Amino acid sequence: MAKQRLRFDGWIAGAGTSTGTRIVLGHWPRTPFGAFSDVMVEHADGTRLLLAPTDRTAAFIASTYAFDRVRVEPVTVQRAGNDWSVISDSLTWHFTTGPLGLPGRLLRLVPPALAARPAWIRCADLPARMLGLRTCGSGRAGRREFYGIHDLRPIVMTTGQWEGTSLGGLSRVEPPVRFGFASVPRRPALIRVTTTVDLPAGGLAGPPAGKSPA
Repeated sequence: MAKQRLRFDGWIAGAGTSTGTRIVLGHWPRTPFGAFSDVMVEHADGTRLLLAPTDRTAAFIASTYAFDRVRVEPVTVQRAGNDWSVISDSLTWHFTTGPLGLPGRLLRLVPPALAARPAWIRCADLPARMLGLRTCGSGRAGRREFYGIHDLRPIVMTTGQWEGTSLGGLSRVEPPVRFGFASVPRRPALIRVTTTVDLPAGGLAGPPAGKSPA
């Protein structure tokens, strides 16, 4: 049986806060599961949480990355220019992106179709490490992941609350988040990305709709 290849097209935003909580947003307009958004949160004490909108997306993400707890709850993302808002039952997060810098300009020089190819992504892994990134590696359950990065903008402002308590101001993503083989840039950033996940032969993309993750 051949391996299964899944692609997710959208944005990843990563930022730290002065209270020690680090947040990673995945906003995915085009995926095999339809459009959705999810949030990975790591608190100062090291607790890792996933917020995902459906049982099926939660199951897929939790079988690819590592979390201590998973919460299935609506995750709404709104964008107005450079201003983004993320709202769920647990989290309210607003952030603003700044002007395009040199890394983003260089990434835009690569044709999008080429940037999304696993062969190119393997070549880009070494220079990406200079930004604190990994573009390819192994996930859980024998899955292989490739991050094709098309654009990068700095996050220059953030406010937010976790369960009604302020997260504080903007900070670097230190220590790195520990959801998988890769973190996000140490400096808060919004990344335009095509993520490819190769499932091993016989691997499943997740349980049927309506089934809860293990």
